[in-house]
Amino acid sequence: MSADHGAGPMPRPPTEFRDVYDFLAQVRLRPGAWLPDGSLQHLQAMLIGYGVALDTHGVDEPFEFAPAVGAFPEWLNRAKGLSLVLGWARAVEDAAGDEPPLEVFFRYLDEWRAGTAAE
Repeated sequence: MSADHGAGPMPRPPTEFRDVYDFLAQVRLRPGAWLPDGSLQHLQAMLIGYGVALDTHGVDEPFEFAPAVGAFPEWLNRAKGLSLVLGWARAVEDAAGDEPPLEVFFRYLDEWRAGTAAE
């Protein structure tokens, strides 16, 4: 008897992540495993840790998710008019209204990445 895992992609172990976008893809795939409360504040903290690890280990990977500086938060400010005074996570949470903030974050991330790919 074979196990049916559905049609979606299977989770990958962190040792197989190539970059921050692989990590974020796994968060999107299984948000409850990474963020049990769905908090963008926790995601932002995890990403800050990711950035610190890049610096600590001398990994040459751009880090674009600092709370108020970097390509992603600057895009949020410019394209969406969000205030970054309390960081991008809080800005997205405030902008989400009735929508789940994590869904809004991933929609904005997709828009930002689509725009940067076109440049």
